[in-house]
Amino acid sequence: MKPAELNIRNKRATFEYEIIDRYVAGIVLRGSEIKSVRDGRASINEAYCMFKEGELWVKNLNISEYKQATVWQHEPLRMRKLLLSKKELGKLLAKVKERGYTIVPLKMFLNERGFAKLEIALARGKKTHDKRNSIKAKDEKRDLDRSLRNYK
Repeated sequence: MKPAELNIRNKRATFEYEIIDRYVAGIVLRGSEIKSVRDGRASINEAYCMFKEGELWVKNLNISEYKQATVWQHEPLRMRKLLLSKKELGKLLAKVKERGYTIVPLKMFLNERGFAKLEIALARGKKTHDKRNSIKAKDEKRDLDRSLRNYK
């Protein structure tokens, strides 16, 4: 698998949250973890980010165990440190302290050098009526696309 082909997404995040700002963060991984990520054996659906002692950590990021790693196996749900600049960390920390803001992972990918990156977003939870509007807009777009396809 080429580095550009790996694309692990959190599809639920854009439905549950209103995205305010996006950041790309490096992620600290162990040897068996990066091998599992390159195999595409990771899930970010339940993951969320939190601050601990001034550093940003991602929790519940599930990276399955690597079969060939014997003694040096990793824990699938351990907390992993995210790498951002101090300026970006300061902005995010200030926003998270406000009521209603959170940081959610959107996408995990490998850059051109083969390093694992995590696209995170500063987000605010949507209300129920906002979710209904999202569903309605998606249905209308699907109907329009369907009618245009049948029209040709």
